[in-house]
Amino acid sequence: MTEAQTEPVDPFLWLEDVQGEAALAWVRERNAESQKVLMARPEYTPTRERLLQVLNSKERIPYISRRGEHFYNLWQDETHKRGLWRRTSLAEYRKPEPAWETVLDLDALGAAEGENWVWGGAVGLAPSHRLCLVMLSRGGADANVVREFDTVTKAFVKDGFVLPEAKSDIDWIDADTLFVGTDFGPGSMTDSGYPRVIKRWKRGTPLAEAVTVFEGEKADVAVRASVDTTPGHERTIVARSIDFYNSKRFVVQGTKLLPMDVPDDASVTFWNSAGAPADTLMLELRSDLITPARKHPRGSLLAIDAAAYQRGERRFDVLFEPTATRSLAGFALTRSHVLVDVLDNVASKLEEWQRTPEGFKRREVAAPFPGTIGVSGLFDPMLSDDALAESYLLTYSDFLTPDTLSLGQTGGDTRAVLKSLPPTFDATGMRAEQSFATSADGTRIPYFVVWPRGLNAQSPATGGAPTLLYGYGGFEVSTQPWYSAAFGSAWLARGGVLVVANIRGGGEFGPAWHQAAVKENKQRSYDDFIAVALDLIQRGITSPQHLGIEGGSNGGLLVGATFTQRPDLFNAVVCSVPLLDMRRYHKLLAGASWMAEYGDPDKPEEWQYISKYSPYQNLRKDVKYPRVLFTTSTRDDRVHPGHARKMAARLLSLGHEVLYFENIEGGHGGAADNEQRAHVQALEMSYLWRQLGS
Repeated sequence: MTEAQTEPVDPFLWLEDVQGEAALAWVRERNAESQKVLMARPEYTPTRERLLQVLNSKERIPYISRRGEHFYNLWQDETHKRGLWRRTSLAEYRKPEPAWETVLDLDALGAAEGENWVWGGAVGLAPSHRLCLVMLSRGGADANVVREFDTVTKAFVKDGFVLPEAKSDIDWIDADTLFVGTDFGPGSMTDSGYPRVIKRWKRGTPLAEAVTVFEGEKADVAVRASVDTTPGHERTIVARSIDFYNSKRFVVQGTKLLPMDVPDDASVTFWNSAGAPADTLMLELRSDLITPARKHPRGSLLAIDAAAYQRGERRFDVLFEPTATRSLAGFALTRSHVLVDVLDNVASKLEEWQRTPEGFKRREVAAPFPGTIGVSGLFDPMLSDDALAESYLLTYSDFLTPDTLSLGQTGGDTRAVLKSLPPTFDATGMRAEQSFATSADGTRIPYFVVWPRGLNAQSPATGGAPTLLYGYGGFEVSTQPWYSAAFGSAWLARGGVLVVANIRGGGEFGPAWHQAAVKENKQRSYDDFIAVALDLIQRGITSPQHLGIEGGSNGGLLVGATFTQRPDLFNAVVCSVPLLDMRRYHKLLAGASWMAEYGDPDKPEEWQYISKYSPYQNLRKDVKYPRVLFTTSTRDDRVHPGHARKMAARLLSLGHEVLYFENIEGGHGGAADNEQRAHVQALEMSYLWRQLGS
């Protein structure tokens, strides 16, 4: 008999009943207790008011996305809590006070229909994007209702396409036909809760009559279809995501599905444009690719003529190859350039690769440094005469520099600033630096320290500085510097030290950095985080009494595992929308989709290593834990709120003190509007000062 088979019955299983009367009564009781404690703190009200002012400020950058000739934005403020979906022209957007045209008012729609609608995005029909499939979420959940919308009449299309609430996947084939993956009934969804079946749905016919095009396996994460209608380069690709990192891809040709000969774990992009004689296949590698010419290491970005690749050629242009300190953060496309965002010791640099008849030519681009850049191309591949074919948007921020959005043109180093965020806190006298800790196996782990005014590496606080250590460490996600009004005004400005750890499991140094801490090696993430905490203490920056940790989602698992393993190191833990019961995570909502990251607890050999760090199973009565603050959302349909509920309940049953807050709305983001965001963040800051202040 295996260890898993002999485990006792979980006494808090009833808390997994998301909308159960008993479970919600427990939630309301915990919320009342915790809010009474934290809202009484002197920090709460001014912090909430300040954060709400920042979140609702008209001086925020209204980030845009291009749809045909328009640039769209979703805007939330004190009047439009759920948001205005609005648009303008690029010429108008350049003005200090652009004139915006409202396309859809989410607050008015919700009031008229008696629904708590939260924006979930829209899929437009190119090239005009007049018709859109608008996704509306109840309370911020991942599941959406899909409704066809006309952006000219600004109304939902009468008798148009409509899908009931589900985690759907949709794309346009033409104005009267869709590819649809949704909940068609029993057996149509994967174990992870995503579509397993793709169907072709004709306008004016019942969904039940849609024709099946493709089916995946129940154990897959999901299936999806994507349609490219670029003139001269039309193609449809369907894919089975067999796990979080691997997909089987097929090209649809009539009634046939032709397998694509590309690595399962590579990211695949077709780069084309209207009128171009050929298109380019781009591969971003997660594992080494060996060709007759050479070995391409994981983390590389490769390009090749798509037709040549189809013929069997494997001579790639190498647009990026990783080193020990450099990794690929992302890339963007213009008509003739690839803009490559490179992470160099977790600081962004920008390169341009120009596609010419003779091959690719590289050029370093002068860009802000050493913080975080984001780059996105503006060209529309559907247009042969696109005036923005070589334009791109560039964002920049770091811990102490507010965000700036600029418009650039390939071939040059000057960019026009379109919008900039005014400072939300006084950073005078503050500075950020990078340091390194040594993990249990000898690996050097980088981390950033953001010093408040009056403190620095030469004059640390001799262990007395309230210090918050943040981390994530999963799914190849890089944790780069960012500008935060909450941390800046409510933490740094009051004398707190902010530390951000770049632990294994993340993507800061490419796929190898991530793959070093998955499945049987996941403990390395926690060892790295502990190593940073120990380094902060040994350097005299802080002490266990004044050291707190924070993380959300996979980061919630990180801080959960860390405080259960080393409770002696911390006096505060903010554990948000977390995974914590790793014995059952794969049975809850989207949990099955993450088994490539953590392993399968139903396999005894994999449960053996998962069980050693699973926070819920490793709680003890005779251990002194810090008083943890758990936050989650009832409407989180990605990471089940039962994780946080059960962890808090078990701690309480063992005689430990906890604080717990569950927002009724908000989805995996934890909040559905700015008032909710300000409330949750103010609770967290009040908690941190309660636990870590002098």
